[in-house]
Parts: sequence; C-alpha cells; structure tokens
Amino acid sequence: MKKAVVVKAGQSQGCSQPPPALAFIARDMLEEFLVDVTKKNENNLLKPSQHAGSFKKLRLIEFIFLLCDRLGLHQLIRYQAVELLDRFMIQYIDKLYSSTCSDSNNDTENSDWILAQTTIQEHFVLRIMSCVQIASKISFYYQSVNNTMALKFLRSHGYLYKSEDLLDSELLVLKTLNFQVNVPSPFTHTELLIVIMGYNNPSVPVKRLHSISLKVLTYVYLRRNTIYESLLKNIIQNSMPTELQRAKFLSVKEDCMLLAVGVIGTSAFMLNYSPWCKVVQQLASISGVSEESILEFSQIILQHIFTNHSEYVRS
Repeated sequence: MKKAVVVKAGQSQGCSQPPPALAFIARDMLEEFLVDVTKKNENNLLKPSQHAGSFKKLRLIEFIFLLCDRLGLHQLIRYQAVELLDRFMIQYIDKLYSSTCSDSNNDTENSDWILAQTTIQEHFVLRIMSCVQIASKISFYYQSVNNTMALKFLRSHGYLYKSEDLLDSELLVLKTLNFQVNVPSPFTHTELLIVIMGYNNPSVPVKRLHSISLKVLTYVYLRRNTIYESLLKNIIQNSMPTELQRAKFLSVKEDCMLLAVGVIGTSAFMLNYSPWCKVVQQLASISGVSEESILEFSQIILQHIFTNHSEYVRS
C-alpha cells in the first residue's frame, strides 16, 4: 500500500487563487484533508469488488453527467453520483441474487431471479436519481436536488413516480450502502492536489491548470475502460491480458489518487508548464504515487487525446 507524503501549505500564491470549490478550506486544514482523502482512497482499494466499475460504462456516465447538467448541479456531484451508483448497484444486485437463489427449487430460483432482474431494470432510472440526490445532499456547499426537482425531471421523461417512491428509493440506497455514502471521488482528489500545488509553489498557474484538468478528467472518466485497457497492456507488456491480470488491475482502475495525478500531469504537459519533471516530482511528493506511475499514466492519456484529435481532424 502506498503511503501519502504530505506537503504542507506554503505562503500566499500571489495572483493565483485556489479553485472555487475548495476556496473555503483554510491552509492549515489542507494537510488534514489530504490525509483523510488518501486514507479513504486506500481503504477503498484494499478489497475491491470483483465487479467494481461495472456501472461506469460510457453511456451510463454520459447519462448521469447530462442529468446533473440539466439539474444545474456542480461537477463534483456528477462524479460522486457515478461512484455511489456503482457501489450501490453491485451490492444491491448481490443481495437480491443471494435472497432469490437461496431456495433449493431450481425452477423457483430462476423465476424469482428473472422477476428481480425485471424490477431492477424498471426502477434503474429512479435509482440513478436517488444517487444524484444523495450526492447533492452530502455536497453541502452546492445546490441539492429536492423531490420537486427530481419528480419534474422524471415525469418529463415519462416516469410517473410519487414523492413516496423517491423517499423509499433513497432509503434503499442508503441502507444498502450502510449509510457510507461519502465515497472517494476523482474530482475531489484532483482539486485538492491542484490547490496544494498552488500553495506550495506560487508560480503554478492554478486557474489554468484547474480549468484544463477538469476537462481532461471528464475525457478520461468517460473513456475510462479504453484508457485503462491501454494502461494495463502497457504495464504487462502484452496485448492479451489474462483474467488474473485483469482481476489484479481492478485496484488500479478504482484508484482515485492515481487518476487525479495522471490527469494533472497530462494537463500540465498540455499547458506546456515547465519544467514538467518538476510537476511530476511535486505530484509524487504530495500524493505518494511514484513518479514512474504518473509519467506512465500521463503518457497513455496523452496518446489517447492526440490520437482521437488527429482522427477527428482527418474526418
């Protein structure tokens, strides 16, 4: 398990200001916040579910992002909602399967499980909305989604739910997750690292780095499966990973700190912020992620960005 090396906040940044989302955090609290975020991330990686990331598919992430945009929510909330949904659905389906398939009668098991799957599909959009609502409520500094807003959106798309349905669904999500909903978010990791970088080094172009990092984070998050597949093949130096290698790689895909440093490293390179090696060194000292890992992941992200851009230009 990697250990985070905490870098204390320095003096004033001059003209550079911390990103708005974390501007309320006092400098003397940054070290404590970083330790807490790092610990939660590492705990999450100890025993990841074999199905981790199953609900982080491109179309599903796009739907949640667009839903949050439609509701006028902060970017933090959409990442939190995706992470919540992934954890909830994996645990929820596992519990449903265990409860419906405990009968010794195979025919009964099959019919009960088929019925359970139908129920899951019918209420899937409602579960997504519940995760968005919960994510908005635990993000105290931003707008939250009340039942009126949620019902209006659902009904505009043909889902005739009632307030009671929303409450029941939200409670189901909370109970399934044992009320542990403040899960690690790659957005929080990214913003926190940028703020600390700016405090430690006043020359860091915080606002520009923050702006492009959020765009790169969105790109990587949407295309996470493709990008991480390239990273896996690069690590093992083989184009045909085994199931065992994929299983061991799950913790890498779920590592929010690795994603954050890769995104920031990529963004600093795109900004031509030099010397780039100094950026990588600082990211490594703050996050505890090795310089080699940051370089490797940043290079993979850059390859995908430039390849897709070249293909777009040619088309």
